[in-house]
Amino acid sequence: MDLANFSSLQLDAMREVGNIGAGNAATALSMMLARPVDMDVPKAELVSIYELAEYYGDPLTMVSAVFVRSEGEFTCSLIFIQEEDEGRKLVDLLISHQMGGMDPASVPEEMRDSALTEVGNIILSSFLNAINVLIGGTHSISVPGIAHDMLGSILDVVASIFGQSGEHALIVDTALKVENVEGGISGKVIMLPDPGSLEILLGKLQVL
Repeated sequence: MDLANFSSLQLDAMREVGNIGAGNAATALSMMLARPVDMDVPKAELVSIYELAEYYGDPLTMVSAVFVRSEGEFTCSLIFIQEEDEGRKLVDLLISHQMGGMDPASVPEEMRDSALTEVGNIILSSFLNAINVLIGGTHSISVPGIAHDMLGSILDVVASIFGQSGEHALIVDTALKVENVEGGISGKVIMLPDPGSLEILLGKLQVL
């Protein structure tokens, strides 16, 4: 399907999928950090995968990205992207909670990457769980991977790899308000449906 052929009802349905997924992810993060996490109303947009690199932010911004692959009735790839500073804030919170007040600055980078991968995996799994509950589907999820690079480079790689699988991406941009964290924590979830998966999703939502 070309983006121009999506009806306003279908686009609204995809935005609602993004909102529900983000809300579920915020709940999971709250449980993981053992503190309240509120969520601003997320911005959800369906875009061409080939426009990702120019759609969001300065392409030279350094980011961290956690990737997972989902197999099932609704097959897709998901990515959680944060600016490096935002990712560090999130990891500091997790380390402080799980390691009894240990100074996060003393934790080796390998452990910090492991923590960030764990957070990203929880967020993406929760996002995907919400979608599958919505459509009554089941799924399995891959072991997560992580990368650090410039935003433009990450998104160029995403387009070159996943562009062979699908043409559209659902981008959910949200700010999480974590208790006692000034300024909150922001991040983006990018969902890349496989060919035919978007039609399956829209059919399940009865807006095809």
